[in-house]
Amino acid sequence: MKIAVIGGGAAGFFSAIAAAENYPNAQVTLYEKSKRVLSKVKISGGGRCNVTNACPSVRALSQAYPRGERFLKKAFYEFDNHDCIQWFEARGVPLVEQEDACVFPKAQDSQVVIDCLLKECSRLSIQVMVQHPVHSIIATDKDQWQLHFSKAAQSIQVFDKVIVATGGSPKRKGLEWLESLGHQIVDPVPSLFTFNMPQESVKELMGIVVENNQTSIQGTKLKSDGPLLITHWGMSGPSVLKLSAFGARILSEMNYDFTLQVNWVDELNNERVRSFLNNIVDNHKNKILANYRPYLLPERLWHFLLKKVHLPFHKKWGELGKKGVNKLINVLTNDCYKVQGKTTFKEEFVTCGGLALQDIDVKSMQSKICKNLYFAGEVMDIDGITGGYNFQAAWTTAFIAGKLR
Repeated sequence: MKIAVIGGGAAGFFSAIAAAENYPNAQVTLYEKSKRVLSKVKISGGGRCNVTNACPSVRALSQAYPRGERFLKKAFYEFDNHDCIQWFEARGVPLVEQEDACVFPKAQDSQVVIDCLLKECSRLSIQVMVQHPVHSIIATDKDQWQLHFSKAAQSIQVFDKVIVATGGSPKRKGLEWLESLGHQIVDPVPSLFTFNMPQESVKELMGIVVENNQTSIQGTKLKSDGPLLITHWGMSGPSVLKLSAFGARILSEMNYDFTLQVNWVDELNNERVRSFLNNIVDNHKNKILANYRPYLLPERLWHFLLKKVHLPFHKKWGELGKKGVNKLINVLTNDCYKVQGKTTFKEEFVTCGGLALQDIDVKSMQSKICKNLYFAGEVMDIDGITGGYNFQAAWTTAFIAGKLR
């Protein structure tokens, strides 16, 4: 049996390895359009590779996917994050769990993951062909597939089974070759992006991280939490990235022009905040505002917020009065910033959209439209939030696709 895998990323390599292990007598060939394979693995997690997440259950794991939650929940029962951890550790890649449940190689270097996948390909005699962009695939009358390459010098190849693991496409055009086979395509839009705030002075606080906060998009039901990072272009961090993921389509329709609301103290009950501040007023009335920071807010942020609501740094807490306390409550729990645009990580882009999941059998990852054609990874309408979830979706769907059922 001849098996082709299209795409030299995480899903492509993992599905090729699975196919070769399940069918040791088969000839498995992996095709990558560029000069390099596993480039996204190399740069992910700041070059450390966030392999997966240590979620305690399939239910919790599946909830991290704005698109594909129900589909993946079924798939995870066959190969979940704990299976993934065992897979890599059994092949000489020890992993460690961070406090935030993100799982990285103990070596803190993505190269060990790449080396592991390449070593497995070598062990299983998988042929890896770089600079082989596939232009189209055509079904034969024998339920086989012809692969046509973009370069004329590369001959047409015929395979019994084909796994498509080409990753997310930023534009619909990149998915038209699959649409031409009869598949439905969900228009792709960016996911996991940061917020640009060109008119906001909060950018002066670049580098500050606020661990506990809540964010929301004005005029929508979108809400998030987690660490928030202030950057030289606006805001980022898990809190913002989760908003961008779950709101990918909504924010696209808004043309990335909206108002972000920030609750800096992670407390939605304003009366509790009032009580907390009044307690400071009563017990630390002679303390200077600038020197006594509520909720242990970063100093630069606290000074920025005081200035924003026109409260003098030298004013004493006991001199605030009801009006001053109200100003602080408002800026601490409902601080607003105008967002105008987004910034995506070009090499690590994640898309919302792709091949419609209704056209794929979750038990096999085989197309319901085309026999002997399988899919794995972000080419499907699946994407997760930051924290190792997108890689886990790739490992899981690739593991199942590699069974070629």
